[in-house]
Amino acid sequence: MTAATLRALHVPGHPLLLPNVWDAATARLVEEAGFPVVATSSLAVAASLGYADGEQAPAGEMFQAAARIARAVSVPVTVDAEAGYGLPPAELVERLLETGAVGCNLEDTDHTTKRLRPVAEHAEWLAAVREAAGDALVINARVDLFLKGEPRQVLPEAIERAKAYLAAGADCVYPILLRDADVLEEFVRAVSPGAVNGNRIPDTDLAAMGIARISLGARLWQDMREWFAGRLKEL
Repeated sequence: MTAATLRALHVPGHPLLLPNVWDAATARLVEEAGFPVVATSSLAVAASLGYADGEQAPAGEMFQAAARIARAVSVPVTVDAEAGYGLPPAELVERLLETGAVGCNLEDTDHTTKRLRPVAEHAEWLAAVREAAGDALVINARVDLFLKGEPRQVLPEAIERAKAYLAAGADCVYPILLRDADVLEEFVRAVSPGAVNGNRIPDTDLAAMGIARISLGARLWQDMREWFAGRLKEL
């Protein structure tokens, strides 16, 4: 499968739903259920390998896990590559393509400093990733402001970041954990016609809002973990 196949599925108003996986077995289940794309969750993959999220797992192990997932399915795979593991853009692209992935999620948090990268710096880095990848990778650029900031207060900077990332060559922008429907709608309008990746919000029609992609993140892994812990208590 090519990046063009994945890119074509990013249609505002007709969102691509991604139940994120963490190993080959869960990837096969997603494909068997009829989903056209498999996406990984860095938190869930790292946890399955025995590490915490936030680039605490060795990059090599994360890429190996991604390769096993890509080998297990025939649909396009997009990999949550966190903040790029400190790799130069060309090397990051090379290693992602070696896994068989045709897409990646890249966040603007610097895990060394635990702060967001300056917008111009991160946009320049994304542009270098795009140059190295050409059309071979669909880039989903994560905007991390809403992880800690009050949605209304950080919205202007989030829009600035999103526009800069799209201008740098990102195919889609992802205001992760923005669960205020009114603020999300404003964000979508502000970056239109750019594609936006959202998270599910109860009782909210994200398609009508113009969302192009919906990620479940680590939700299914968390549900599985809670179910497994409950069964263990019963036993």
